[in-house]
Amino acid sequence: MGLALPDVEAARRYDGSPVLKLGGAFMAGLATHPSAEPDTLVVRSGYEDREWLIADAPETYYLTDYYRSYPLVLVRLSRIDRDALCDLLSVSWRLTSAKARKRRR
Repeated sequence: MGLALPDVEAARRYDGSPVLKLGGAFMAGLATHPSAEPDTLVVRSGYEDREWLIADAPETYYLTDYYRSYPLVLVRLSRIDRDALCDLLSVSWRLTSAKARKRRR
């Protein structure tokens, strides 16, 4: 579903895990750090949005100390429905698009 967004490309992280990128910038991927639960997606998010998501649905969204300093949110794939994931990836696309434009300057 992330690949359906404009200019999003599938890529591999340094450890071989799959990620989605936009203009060379990270958008989303499987969380591979040992602090993350199995079957967790890590998605670019604004800090305020992340706090709101976690407060609103802590059974779905969470954070570990390792990821805290990055503009990301962790998502339990077993707890999120398709529409919510599409919405989250769309927001991530907008944030990543702005970052990718800054990189090109």
